[in-house]
Amino acid sequence: MNLKEANSPALQKEFIEMAVRLYKNEKNWIRPLDKDIENLFHPDTNKLFRQGAKAKRWLLLNEKGETIGRIAAFINPKMKEKQPTGGIGFFESTNDQKAAFMLFDVAKDWLQSEGMEAMDGPINFGERDKWWGLLVDGYSPANYNMPWNFAYYREFFEAYGFQVYFKQFTYMRPTRGVDFDPKMIERANKIIGSPDFEFRSITKDEILTKAPEFFMEVYNKAWARHMGKSLTLKETKLMFTKMKPIIDVRLIYFGFHKGEPISFFINIPELNQLFKHVNGKMDLIGKLKFLWHKTFNPPNKMLGLVFGVVPEFQGKGVESAMIMEYNEQYASKSNFSYEIIEMNWIGDFNPKMMRVCEQLNAEIYKTHHTYRYLFDREKPFERHKIFE
Repeated sequence: MNLKEANSPALQKEFIEMAVRLYKNEKNWIRPLDKDIENLFHPDTNKLFRQGAKAKRWLLLNEKGETIGRIAAFINPKMKEKQPTGGIGFFESTNDQKAAFMLFDVAKDWLQSEGMEAMDGPINFGERDKWWGLLVDGYSPANYNMPWNFAYYREFFEAYGFQVYFKQFTYMRPTRGVDFDPKMIERANKIIGSPDFEFRSITKDEILTKAPEFFMEVYNKAWARHMGKSLTLKETKLMFTKMKPIIDVRLIYFGFHKGEPISFFINIPELNQLFKHVNGKMDLIGKLKFLWHKTFNPPNKMLGLVFGVVPEFQGKGVESAMIMEYNEQYASKSNFSYEIIEMNWIGDFNPKMMRVCEQLNAEIYKTHHTYRYLFDREKPFERHKIFE
């Protein structure tokens, strides 16, 4: 077997295409958009490089010159850990442990040479909302920008010595016909009807004006301390600008107290129900297919990206009231086209959000693992800290 660094346009194309061949008979695998992966590895499309990030990719070839595996390794300066920690991702391999271990080795050796003391994987070269974790249970088709992999990958990671750093749970429930927890209803009723509180979706005019401001204000209070980074208005406006072509205003919902934003949930249509028709390409033909299916065969699933409540209103019924009001205004209506809601993965380090999902009578139907491998094999292993 022979390793090659994917450092030319031809080899970078092969980095994409080998996965297409590997999964060609797997009906649950949906080809990602080529650009969504490729753009991560170039300085002009991934700003992390301008902040000191580094990345390498490799292909593994057999004696016949056929590609049988791939892996990427990267150093993200935003990853703040006790020890310098790199990442590996976009791992694919035939069912051959020796091949898998060769790929893990080349990534580990490079990360060590760059001063890293551990590696997490499989993860994204960027934020946690994409390409994060190894699927270990619930092998239904992947949501947009989430990984799908063969079940035998778990054995490779654990046999090599990776340990579970945290588990990621994807919850799902029908939008209609599900009863809410009585305690949740009781908490909601303390809020609903008060003139101090308002819950509503955004308007089309607010997508690029008010919505980014509302989102930034709540996110920075509710999430920034956990994620280690606050968002600027410029960043949130860029996020909403990128999302605008696929935004359904009914799926973006805010809570207010005396006119000030205190909570949100951001949902989008589940795009893989559309992208599965374009074969990884958003060229002219791909765009036409996308628009046709968006118009005549739209998604019946909504994907919950993020949910937040500012700390001073957490545990006071705002979460419950917001969900109950949304159900009343939209989800319970017979003409609401989305039949299923999935919540983007929730780590087992976030028991509060897990309880919210359970109170919604949502069920775990997919589990991913984020693994960590310590280069010093004598060093004590610690799991991800629990959010308080």
